[in-house]
Amino acid sequence: MIEWWNSLSVVMKVLWAVTLSASLIFVIQSILTFIGADSGGDFDLDTDVSGDIDVSAGDASQAAGHASGLGLLTFRNLVNFLLGFGWSAILLKDSIDSTAALLVVSIVIGVALVFLVMMLFKWLSSMQETGNINVFRSAVGCEGKVYLKIPAARAGTGKVQITINNAVREYEAVTDGDDLPTGAAVRVVEVVSADTLLVEPLETLIV
Repeated sequence: MIEWWNSLSVVMKVLWAVTLSASLIFVIQSILTFIGADSGGDFDLDTDVSGDIDVSAGDASQAAGHASGLGLLTFRNLVNFLLGFGWSAILLKDSIDSTAALLVVSIVIGVALVFLVMMLFKWLSSMQETGNINVFRSAVGCEGKVYLKIPAARAGTGKVQITINNAVREYEAVTDGDDLPTGAAVRVVEVVSADTLLVEPLETLIV
């Protein structure tokens, strides 16, 4: 092994070091993803010019997409590019005599791998979304019951069980009116956040 390493040129040593490092990071990322420990903490290099992060309504799915690797300039995609580029250059170095041609082919393969993985994540994300409920689109107007008492005038949060798309879901809830005791019938009038709803007593909405 030492003799083989010493026989390599400086360029090949750097190439092997980068490729093996990228491969190790890729394996670690894959393991963390499969065991559910990957919290989506990608280093997203793509900045928002406006500086505002709007995660209400439809933008929630876009934020999830970046966390899953759908953003173009992410650390995960950098690793994928280095994988495609590095292994292509190593495996094709004896088949392509021109260094320039080898680099071009390796770069193309690296970029292709990045977009292939992005399309895979996009497909998996769409499959996941079809089985999930979009609370921003579906919750308003739904009815349910108070599970834990909701303090008056948004002084705190309680919990409600709401029926959405024929499925019973539990969310934190606030109200602008009086206290809502456990068991009170309520209707959702606004989605405050992905896990918090604004509700009112059902009887106050009946004319």
